[in-house]
Amino acid sequence: MTTPHVAPRRGALLLLAATQLLLITDTAIVNVALPSVGEDLGSGSAGLSWVANAYLIAFGGLLLLGGRAADLLGHRRVFLGGLGVLAVASAAGGLAPGADALVAARAAQGAGAALAASAAFALLLLLFPDGPARHRALGAFAAMGGLGGVLGTVLGGVLTDLLGWRSTFWLNVMLAAVLALLALRVLDGRPGRLRPGGLDLAGATTATAGLGLLAYALVGAAETGWLSARTLTTGGAGVALLLAFAAVETRAAAPLVPPAVLARPALRTANALAALAQTTLFPMFFLVSLHLQSVLGYGPLGGGLGLLPLSLVVVAVAPQTGRIIFRIGLHRATTLGFVLLCAGTLWLALALTPDGTFASAVLAPSLLIGAALPLVMVTTSVAATAEAAAEETGLASGLVNTSQQFGSVLGLAVLVAVAAGRTEAVDAARATAETAGHRAALLTGAAAAALAALLSVRLHLPKPAPTPVP
Repeated sequence: MTTPHVAPRRGALLLLAATQLLLITDTAIVNVALPSVGEDLGSGSAGLSWVANAYLIAFGGLLLLGGRAADLLGHRRVFLGGLGVLAVASAAGGLAPGADALVAARAAQGAGAALAASAAFALLLLLFPDGPARHRALGAFAAMGGLGGVLGTVLGGVLTDLLGWRSTFWLNVMLAAVLALLALRVLDGRPGRLRPGGLDLAGATTATAGLGLLAYALVGAAETGWLSARTLTTGGAGVALLLAFAAVETRAAAPLVPPAVLARPALRTANALAALAQTTLFPMFFLVSLHLQSVLGYGPLGGGLGLLPLSLVVVAVAPQTGRIIFRIGLHRATTLGFVLLCAGTLWLALALTPDGTFASAVLAPSLLIGAALPLVMVTTSVAATAEAAAEETGLASGLVNTSQQFGSVLGLAVLVAVAAGRTEAVDAARATAETAGHRAALLTGAAAAALAALLSVRLHLPKPAPTPVP
């Protein structure tokens, strides 16, 4: 694999990790600001939910296309384009006169974030060939992900209180502009590998539309129900388009996702594990914050700060994941991560009580989950990208990012539905009923982590071919 000429690699890694931090922080900031948005724009809970959902749908639908576009058009070019779209869309959000305009701006933000995220991950793969250096770089990404959620919650609370919710969007504009200027200095600007007929328009259209409709069905299922006409119609259309995409790829001269890539057993297993990891992790953050606020009586800022110890453990453990992989092997490190994730989520579920405290119910299990998070995120990313050639780094990035995103959306939809169903079924005081719902949802997440631990035993990368003796 050819390493791009960038100077220096450490500076490029800092830039790409800062981009990851920005994207994770942005989601948390906006979620904290939503109540103020509703008050200012006169939007109800349904409208507010789509301020978040529009971003998720666009982001999930465009990750795969963004990764492949980075391979074909140039990684830095797509990275800068994504930051540009994100900045313009954030400015539109900061100026939005009403809820509909804000939802449109959030969808455009999701599109820009998808392009920037896929290109950033692909650039990391190019900068750091498979091995210990890549493991350390992926550890830095995992650390930024753990830090971003809490930082976004804190910044969202502070900015909204002091300057109003619109300031959260203008912060994005400023940070995206700074990152773009740094990218022009730090990242290599070599062109992509686009050849005549090299852009699979039919594949790009069916994949993006199919993923977008599937994301739309999943995020809307919590509102309308899994068996509602809207969920079944949009979900069915999304699946049909993805099946059409699979058929198109077998006939395309230059397919968006070459079938030979998907035929790699390690890649398929790693992407399934990446999805299962987020099925457990993403809803866990939401449920813990919700329990701290709605049951234990913490404010929004306190609910976010409740995840700070977990994030500090992530930041401490993430740089060590490369050493753990080196010492016990990739598939054992993956299994260890999912066993810890299952144990921590199970412990958290059983520890929740309607009259507990943060220290008694959340602190200790969250520390165990914090140790598990970088292990599962780094090992699945390593396995999903280990066999990618230089011209496939964007594709590998798009695939694993899409798996993670859809795991997040599916997990949140399923676990929130489980929580709501159990809460309604318990005939008791509100706090007791909500605790029962949160516990049932977390037990479901622990089951997903247990399934992943069993599946991870099958994760084995092919042995490299022996070097011929001259």
